[in-house]
Amino acid sequence: MPKPRTSTATPDAKVHPALAEARRVLEVESAAILGLIDHLDQTFVDVVETINATSGRVVSMGLGKSGIICKKISATLASTGTPSFFLHPAEAIHGDLGMIVRGDVVLAISNSGETEELVRLLPSIKRIGAEIVAITGNPQSSLARAADFHLSAAISKEACPLGLAPTASTTATLALGDALAMALLLRKGFREEDFAFLHPGGKLGKRFLRVSDLMHAGKQVPAVPLKTPMHDVIYEMSDKGFGITAVVDDQGVLAGAISDGDLRRLLQRDTDVLKKTAADCMKPDPVTIEGKELASAALEMMEQRKITSIFIADASGRVEGIIHLHDLWGLELF
Repeated sequence: MPKPRTSTATPDAKVHPALAEARRVLEVESAAILGLIDHLDQTFVDVVETINATSGRVVSMGLGKSGIICKKISATLASTGTPSFFLHPAEAIHGDLGMIVRGDVVLAISNSGETEELVRLLPSIKRIGAEIVAITGNPQSSLARAADFHLSAAISKEACPLGLAPTASTTATLALGDALAMALLLRKGFREEDFAFLHPGGKLGKRFLRVSDLMHAGKQVPAVPLKTPMHDVIYEMSDKGFGITAVVDDQGVLAGAISDGDLRRLLQRDTDVLKKTAADCMKPDPVTIEGKELASAALEMMEQRKITSIFIADASGRVEGIIHLHDLWGLELF
């Protein structure tokens, strides 16, 4: 694999035009974002409270580059506890407006505030009964004046040297969308566990897996009654493949356990083990964990006690399942 290229420039070297332009663009876009701070006022708070109180969704709408920004804002909202999706204005004009229902909040984004497809939809959206939040760079625009709320994303200039390509304006709008999503996250009391629930396939989701999510239950759990002959106990241990079996009373309450290691030690001391019952040979008070506990807690318990399986029991001691070390390996729980 080739080594990554590193800079060989010295502090005294002449700055390449590409570097100079890149730095200028970043400075302009940084200034555009910082400039939004002074635009934030009570209206922003009202928007947060309106979205938080709604029983509907946030429907983002924009055309061109604004549409791309809308998609990202909706994705961020949805992943942080605010149901949201993107609706293309042109598709809405031709029938997809039915995706908006009373109680939704429409987030309409247009830098000019005069995007024809958006402006044409406003009367219909109002008739549906959805509230409209406009994000524009022009508070006197048609979209800003018709909306229920207007958030300013005004900038002094684009980063494009021609002043044509949406650059600083889209960056500023995206940052304002992030600010809205994070303010809503705090308002809703959204937690790490909630985020993990919405990201079950990600690393964070794995960190918040519960024991109940991974445990083996039902007929997969090795368990025998107290009076079970040891011959049948050994069969149960071999059949289920966990290297251990629970010993339970008539109500299914965990009374003890017998592991492969216990069995070997018993055979060394007593050649008549097979003539005994599970109650005679079990170890009382085996290690248990509740299903609601984090999987990481089960892994930590196994490592500390140097065991490979833990039974899951409810508050009354009834066996609900079993979890093995193999179920936890490779999950990156820490």
